[in-house]
Amino acid sequence: MKKHNFYAGPSIIPDEVKEVTAKGILDLNGIGLSVMEVSHRSKEFSAIIEETALLIRELMAVPASHSVVFTHGGASLNFCMVPYNMLQKKAAYLDTGSWSSKAIKEARLFGEVEVVASSKDKNYTYIPRDFTIPADADYFHITTNNTIFGTEIREDIDSPVPLIADASSDILSRPVDVSRYGMIYAGAQKNVGPAGVAVAIIKNDILGKVDRPIPTMLDYRTYIDKASLFNTPACVSLYGCLNMLKWLKNLGGVEAIYKKNLEKAGILYEEIDRNKLFKSTIPDEKDRSIMNVTFVMTDEYKEKEAAFLEYAASKGMVGVKGHRSVGGFRASIYNAMPIESVKALIHTMKEFEATL
Repeated sequence: MKKHNFYAGPSIIPDEVKEVTAKGILDLNGIGLSVMEVSHRSKEFSAIIEETALLIRELMAVPASHSVVFTHGGASLNFCMVPYNMLQKKAAYLDTGSWSSKAIKEARLFGEVEVVASSKDKNYTYIPRDFTIPADADYFHITTNNTIFGTEIREDIDSPVPLIADASSDILSRPVDVSRYGMIYAGAQKNVGPAGVAVAIIKNDILGKVDRPIPTMLDYRTYIDKASLFNTPACVSLYGCLNMLKWLKNLGGVEAIYKKNLEKAGILYEEIDRNKLFKSTIPDEKDRSIMNVTFVMTDEYKEKEAAFLEYAASKGMVGVKGHRSVGGFRASIYNAMPIESVKALIHTMKEFEATL
């Protein structure tokens, strides 16, 4: 039976990317060594990390004012690296879910944090819009897509201070004007490649302004100065990212994948809104994520949740159980998710509806 992978992360990777990466694990480009064992100082690996950064620059139209680096510890380590490097007096944060809350917690270790708005009052089921960004903040931090709760900020926010975005679950899924951001960071395991590395796109002039000493491996300038090679990077993960980015470029890049993503999300939300058994957890359509589609059973059929999960599993649907914070169901439909799998889920929902 074909499996349809809706896991939120680590998440689906195209077959051709897995195949090319697997070959490199056995023998990297015919050199007789695995990418797992070749020196990260070698010309072969230097070419890998350089091309990976260049592809991100190309696909996201990163301006010369910004550096592209690869850090350790995923997005979660960046939660503390951002304030460590940038919070001098005060930072502003928008609270839209679990990950933004964790970022806020870390930032409070380094200075004053002003939460300009929060959607916690309604279990993070909407994106706050009526808020003011303080002009005296060192930066304004947002989480662009909320993997657990299924909301997404799909426009570039105007900010009077450097805009910092955790884009872990929607990076490369839609066009973004990078020039409007002080920094964009993301864990790789949604749209960039295998887990184990994080991408950081940093405007160079926002660094070096805090008066605290920063440990070497937590200082973004270390990664910029040493081209992400101060110490051994996550070599296999970076090689997988390179192959994933090549795949995206061959599809036509971010503009092309954005059209596909809108189509996938559109037909799935249409079925959720039509089907008598289900309802979206996000009432306002403009707040709905095109990466993580969250939904629950309607009140009338609430007792059928476990039965649907069992039925979906029998049809090859994997990873559709919702996060414990929300319950219900979650279909993560990142860049690599083919529309055929989304249609298979829709067909499964229709079939289950017909049994009742």
